[in-house]
Order: sequence, then structure tokens, then C-alpha cells
Amino acid sequence: MKRDYYDILGVTKSASEDELKKAYRRCAMKYHPDRNPGDKAAEEAFKECKEAYEVLSEPAKRRAYDQHGHAAFERGGGGHGGADFGDIFGDIFGDIFGGGRGGRQQARRGSDLRYVIELDLEEAVFGVERKIDVPTLVGCVECKGTGSEDGKTETCGTCRGQGRVRMQQGIFSVQQVCPHCAGAGKRVSNPCKSCRGQGRVEDEKTLEVKIPGGVDNGDRIRLAGEGEAGPAGAPAGDLYVEVRVREHAIFQRDGDDLYCELPIRLSQAALGADIEVPTLEGEVIVKVPAETQTGKQFRLRGKGVKSVRSHAPGDLLCRVVVETPVNLTRRQREILQEFEGTFEGDNAAAHSPRSSTFLDGVKAFWNRVVS
Repeated sequence: MKRDYYDILGVTKSASEDELKKAYRRCAMKYHPDRNPGDKAAEEAFKECKEAYEVLSEPAKRRAYDQHGHAAFERGGGGHGGADFGDIFGDIFGDIFGGGRGGRQQARRGSDLRYVIELDLEEAVFGVERKIDVPTLVGCVECKGTGSEDGKTETCGTCRGQGRVRMQQGIFSVQQVCPHCAGAGKRVSNPCKSCRGQGRVEDEKTLEVKIPGGVDNGDRIRLAGEGEAGPAGAPAGDLYVEVRVREHAIFQRDGDDLYCELPIRLSQAALGADIEVPTLEGEVIVKVPAETQTGKQFRLRGKGVKSVRSHAPGDLLCRVVVETPVNLTRRQREILQEFEGTFEGDNAAAHSPRSSTFLDGVKAFWNRVVS
């Protein structure tokens, strides 16, 4: 019976990609045949490590294994037991030495690029199309990205067309990308004068980006193949457009919900009123009941942001703020003074519930301090 792949590598089922790679590195170095000549047990352990890592390092295979175990790979006779000792370091040290799995190393693709685009809240909510200018490396027009003046290439003499060279480091034989042809296996015999044999030049590229409605801060849109052109005709990288949403004068966003403050006059709060409230789709009427206090919140369902993922709309939440009147006329002052006079006497507390509760709390506090 086959051993569990996670047990073979000595990791848990929640192990990250980096933890898997480190565990595989330890296992491979421990059981590598060069370190254990003639040891069949070590060779079998090495093959087990390689098989386990080949499955768990690929997300699709890992999901299948987590769900069905070894049965997920029994059909079709495609086993994972065969270990290519010569290429082992291309698997686990590829990010360090530039090696790849099997065959000739392909020329390095162009770098991915990041572009930050600033949007108004309305643009982020409803979507927008924008033209952006991206400074980048593009394929040379003169040589069509080949880097060659006459279109001719020759086999690289350093790696003999393999794209990789082998280096001996102690007991280990390590493969790395050929430094002279960058893994292409070929070299330009007559370099293009415009790009100096690189196959790419600095330029600015204008792109039209379609931003879907509902995006938020930090969301990224991937434009495949719109990054830097690769050297000597290698594939281009990708462009990631990252969204930044400017602050809005009225609304604050939290996920798919919007928040705003609803300022009302003292008289409106006391007597009740129908208040016009702005939304991103136009004004709506909110019925503010009598005796409404500051902090009261009204929820307008479906008036928030329609999610870019679920397409379900959020809500708009309006928090009431009762404003103190300013720039009063003489008559307004007189009316307020008359109004204030009506609160004198034993019944004043009945009209100010929060004030009464506060004062009762203060009295209780001082009584505890004095006692």
C-alpha cells in the first residue's frame, strides 16, 4: 500500500507551497543517490519524495489527491514513480538556478508589469473603459523581435542548443540556464542595430482597459501578454492593472455596502420629516420618524454596490446627525428662548431621556467615589 504523500514529505495537509518545496528539498538531499551510492532503500525513498512533490506541488493534482487519495491517479497507467535524477535540481531549485522540468529550457518570458489606475467611486461601482499609457519594453519592429539583423541564428556554442548548462558542485550536479543564450539554445550571429540584439526596445504602449462594475480597492485586472516583451522573441509577460478608488465627498464604502451621514435640523428630528437622500442611482425619500436621535441608522436595501463577483447588491446605511442651528436671526433666538423656557420644572427630564440617564449615571459615580 502506498504511503500518504503528506507523510512522505513530513508536512500537514494545510502546508503552503513554500513549505512543500522546503520539505521536498530536505527529502531530496537526504535520499539522493549521489549521497547514498548503492543504497536501494534510499533510492526508493527518493522516488517516493519526488512522486509526492509532483502531485502536491500542482494545485489541480493536489485537490484531486485530497479528495480521492491515490485512486485519483490510478487510471490511465500514468504513474509518477520514475525519477530523473539528473533533473531533480531543476525541479526543486528552479527558482534559484533557473532550471526547468524536462527538455530544453525555454527562453525567459518578459516580466509582468503592475499599473495603478485611480477611479472615482461611481466609476468603480458602474464600470468604465479607460485608455492607459504604459511605459514598457516592446518587440523591436526592425527585427520583428528576433534580435537578428538578417533573421539568422546559430546554435549556442556554450550549451550546444540545450538551453542549459551543467555545473558540478561537490557531489551534486546542478543544471542552470545558459548565461549566453538565456535558455533559448540559439544565438544571434548578426545583432539588430536598433535593439542591439535584444529583440525589444523601450517604448510606451497605449491600451484600452475595461473595468467591470463593482471593483474595489486592491482588485487587479490581468491583461495577458501585455507586459514586457520577452528577449529575442520570447513570450511577453502579463500586465496587472490594480484599482485605487478615490475618497468620495458623501459615501464611504465597506465591501458592498455604502455609508453616509444624514444631517437633519432639530425641528425635523423632533417632529419627523421626509428627507431626500442621495444614492448612486438618484435621490430617494427617507421617512424620519418624530423624536429621532443622532446616531439613528436607516438601511436602504439594494442601494449599495453590486458585487463584481456575486452580482448581489449591497445596502446604503444612513446615519442621522442632528445639527445645531447657526446664524440665527433675532426672531429665531426669541423662539428658541421661549421653547427652552418650557423645559423648566419637574417635567424637564421627560423630554430629554439621554440627558436624564447621563445625569443619573454621574450622580451614581460621585456617590461611589465619596463613599
